[in-house]
Amino acid sequence: MAVRRARRQVRESRALGLALTPKAAKYLEKRPYPPGEHGRGRRRTESDYAIRLREKQRLRAQYGLREKQIARAFQDARREPGLTGEALVELLEVRLDSLVLRSGFARTIFQARQVVVHRHVMVDGKIVDRPSFRVKPGQVFMIKPKSQPLVPFQVAAAGAHRDAQVWQIPDYLDVNLERLRAELTRRPKRAEVPVTCDVQLVVEHYSR
Repeated sequence: MAVRRARRQVRESRALGLALTPKAAKYLEKRPYPPGEHGRGRRRTESDYAIRLREKQRLRAQYGLREKQIARAFQDARREPGLTGEALVELLEVRLDSLVLRSGFARTIFQARQVVVHRHVMVDGKIVDRPSFRVKPGQVFMIKPKSQPLVPFQVAAAGAHRDAQVWQIPDYLDVNLERLRAELTRRPKRAEVPVTCDVQLVVEHYSR
């Protein structure tokens, strides 16, 4: 099952033109074109709808969300002050699974979600097992003490996951990697979030 999942992630990465996992990044270097028999061939001119749809799919894939989840986040973003597209990314970024990934506690967004669901993460001293939980500025999240001796978290504490990522720990997080503890110091800004996506096209897709 794990092998099939990895292959699916690589295939999706090639289709979207961005690496969703470190393993997919290696495959993209070797085959920087879409999968399939005609992947290398000339692609026909895409419609405006297809272009907007792909940008929405790119955003959704980077956070590992289902369509219903990102559509709900978009509705929440519309009620936020400022630009809807930027608000959407900012709301997705303060999800607990997203912050677990950004802090270096997990290697991929999929692993980060699993860590949360399996009740390894505490927020302000209480276990939270909902990946969609939105962390507020000032809240502290950490790997619970009983889980920290486990091998995957010892690997994370040594910095292995952070080194595998192409970004640095963002300024809106105060991370103590050795203690597997982090604090969201303020709300992220779109320009700081390491997500590849034209958010205006995503807004246009949902506003059609």
